[in-house]
Amino acid sequence: MAEVRMEDAAAGVLIEAAREAARNAHAPYSRFAVGAALLLTDGTIVPGTNFENASYGLSLCAETVALASANVAGRLKDVVAVGIVGGMMKPGGGIDGEEAIYPCGRCRQVLNEAAQMGGRDIAIYCASGDGRELRSHRLSELLPHAFGPGDLGIG
Repeated sequence: MAEVRMEDAAAGVLIEAAREAARNAHAPYSRFAVGAALLLTDGTIVPGTNFENASYGLSLCAETVALASANVAGRLKDVVAVGIVGGMMKPGGGIDGEEAIYPCGRCRQVLNEAAQMGGRDIAIYCASGDGRELRSHRLSELLPHAFGPGDLGIG
């Protein structure tokens, strides 16, 4: 019998928390809402949502907002898994979209920092806005040959 990991059992809870976070996205320019939810070692869930800015380069991704929140609490090394959901904002609330969304390259790199600090390969659950598609990956699959503290001679 296959072992069920805590983060796999929590995938649905993470995606629902990410979906709830996406409802609060500040995405007035793209109208593309993204929510993320981190699972920490003690079962705590930390949400995040994208936060756009008129100067597009200053926009923040949902995953980095959630990671920054975990860091404020001193919990960056405790990240076990992340759920991500996103899609176009629907009038009246909610999001739409048929394909699972994935963290961008920048978010993968920031997730890698947390993964290396915690000594684990973070589980990443990517869901579609409409809830019909869920993909499961490990960070190492999405960011092979990652750059981290060890490459700087400090980790």
